[in-house]
Amino acid sequence: QVQLVESGGGLVQPGGSLRLSCAASGSIFRINDMGWYRQAPGKQRELVAVSTSAGSTNYADSVKGRFTVSRDNAKNTVYLQMNSLKPEDTAVYYCNAVVKNSWSAPYYNYWGQGTQVTVSS
Repeated sequence: QVQLVESGGGLVQPGGSLRLSCAASGSIFRINDMGWYRQAPGKQRELVAVSTSAGSTNYADSVKGRFTVSRDNAKNTVYLQMNSLKPEDTAVYYCNAVVKNSWSAPYYNYWGQGTQVTVSS
């Protein structure tokens, strides 16, 4: 089993910054993609940013130029630096990791419990 533990959410004023962290632990052989999704009230969960095992990154158009995803493979941790936050960034942010538990096992999708980010004056 794999656990993803997020931290760093909270309340911030428009234009402010927050940094989210997500550490994976448990039965981990290899992590492929690792990233962040968000879900606002009444909306579907959407991709925010992802870091692939090959070192590339992908971002939602709405956060390009403001958010940066990074990862520390030695610590099985992914980060999301969020700058110039807007009220429309308000959502529950979920960490996601695609993990295999052994050499012969398939990759499975794991989720964190979510952390609330509220952007409001």
